[in-house]
Amino acid sequence: MSRTLRARHDRFALSRPFRISRGVKTSADVVTVEVSAEGVTGRGEGVPYPRYGESVEGTLKEIEGIRAAIEAGAGRHDLLTLLEPGAARNAVDCALWDLEAKLAGTSVATLIGAPEPGAVATALTVVIDTPEAMGREAAAIADAPLIKVKVGANDPEAAIRAVRAAAPDAALIVDPNESWDEALVRRAMPVLVECGVVVLEQPCPAEDDGWLACYDSPVPICADESLHTVAELGAVAARYGAVNIKLDKTGGLTAALELARAARERGLGLMSGCMVCSSLGIAPALHIARMADWADLDGPLWLAEDRADGVREARGIMHPPAKGFWG
Repeated sequence: MSRTLRARHDRFALSRPFRISRGVKTSADVVTVEVSAEGVTGRGEGVPYPRYGESVEGTLKEIEGIRAAIEAGAGRHDLLTLLEPGAARNAVDCALWDLEAKLAGTSVATLIGAPEPGAVATALTVVIDTPEAMGREAAAIADAPLIKVKVGANDPEAAIRAVRAAAPDAALIVDPNESWDEALVRRAMPVLVECGVVVLEQPCPAEDDGWLACYDSPVPICADESLHTVAELGAVAARYGAVNIKLDKTGGLTAALELARAARERGLGLMSGCMVCSSLGIAPALHIARMADWADLDGPLWLAEDRADGVREARGIMHPPAKGFWG
């Protein structure tokens, strides 16, 4: 069976700036992969992330390097050795899942042996701003069941309190994106408890989180940047009570499913996360969200215009893409 692989850079303007502790985004730059065979095409998307040393150009180069193997018939499991975990492998892996399902006349859910993805509560993100502005943003989404609060190291307690006051009933995730140190975690913890925060996500730099192994946190702490693949899970499980699985970190749905199952076997809490991406990046992640305690999949909601027939959201509930969009 002959195949054709195509990869390109797509840019999606954001409807408003996305501010976190390490910078501001005004567009989502993604790599879209299409693998075609027998008249059908499978699609996948990866988001190169500078935090992990990735770029659009580098990702496209990685994909070009395995073109011959993919066009000759290499499958998803071959990818695990052809490419390192990251955006390139994610885009190709998800395209191969989509292609496999279409060629078989079935769905990715059936291939996995799982129910079809359904509606899921997703975190809606309040990005870094003044506490007053963050409170206003939180008030506008106060009826959502789950809100993620992005904070930095500059008086995060005020921001968290402002969001809680504006959204008294929502569950809160607080995400400093590695901007805190041990002293700030300990200082802020009473406020997290006071505000009923359900999980604190990656407060400290991944290279400076060893102290967490000896810290009995009253709020579950979730690894994000500290965890990419199942190979790191043992060390991470000694420091964190939960893990955030993103397909762009694991290098696709194939590895993400393995990591999710392994995390559950260890009794860890599970978050299904994403980069700022289009619905093509979210559709595969819904298979992880089905297994998760928390879903944080609002990436496409930041786009000025998403891909046609993508996910829909209402009051913090995300609905899967239209039939035939992916998988």
